[in-house]
Amino acid sequence: MSTGAAETDTQAADAASTSGITVSSLKKTLKEKLGAEHVDIEDMSGGCGQAFNAMIVSQQFEKKNTLARHRLVNSALKQEIAAIHAWTPKCFTPHEWEKKQEEAGA
Repeated sequence: MSTGAAETDTQAADAASTSGITVSSLKKTLKEKLGAEHVDIEDMSGGCGQAFNAMIVSQQFEKKNTLARHRLVNSALKQEIAAIHAWTPKCFTPHEWEKKQEEAGA
């Protein structure tokens, strides 16, 4: 039985542990590359930087479906996503975000 997968998993874990991926570095990249107006990122991994949930608001999502929005975000964060275990983005246009905020306040 090959140990290639275990070696790959170990290498991936080592790379992630030294990647320096943080909430602030993710926010900065999204604002720079997508012109995001609002970025809210939560580290779901207990601080080890391996799992993130994100709420991203950008004009670039206009007239794009969910899959296209996720592809845009994943492309902007290609290196970062390769170094983490779990990435869950929720993408909104400014209009959608404003409507969501109004509904939450009602």
